[in-house]
Amino acid sequence: MFRIVYVSSASKYFDVSEVESMLDLAREKNGRIGITGMLLYKDGNFMQCLEGEEAIVTKLANTIQNDPRHTGFLVLMRGPADRRLFPNTPMGFHDLGADPPTNHPGYTDFIDSPLTRSTFSLDPSRCINLLSLFSPQSDPPSPAQL
Repeated sequence: MFRIVYVSSASKYFDVSEVESMLDLAREKNGRIGITGMLLYKDGNFMQCLEGEEAIVTKLANTIQNDPRHTGFLVLMRGPADRRLFPNTPMGFHDLGADPPTNHPGYTDFIDSPLTRSTFSLDPSRCINLLSLFSPQSDPPSPAQL
């Protein structure tokens, strides 16, 4: 199992119908190719976790990186993982602006930081803490499982 986590910024405003359409297409495709993961959105910025076979995850991340709807693409984590954070979830989604993370167990104040390169580039492993809030698994992975 392989995982890539990245952040990027939207190159234009996404309205609700555009996000829903993008999610519908991604869920169908990801389900077909064995990808699971989560997309977080806040203030025009994205964080996404992609999980699956290395070649497929890498190809999908490259496609996303070249998508004109994104700018500032930065891979925070890339490598093998012992388990999926989002099993059976072809594309989870959470709008942090609509439902703040303070509503979820495990909240810490760093979560209120923007989903940007500058927030996570100094300590990319913090992204797992944020993503784990939305994982259907009850316990966050230990550092050895990342």
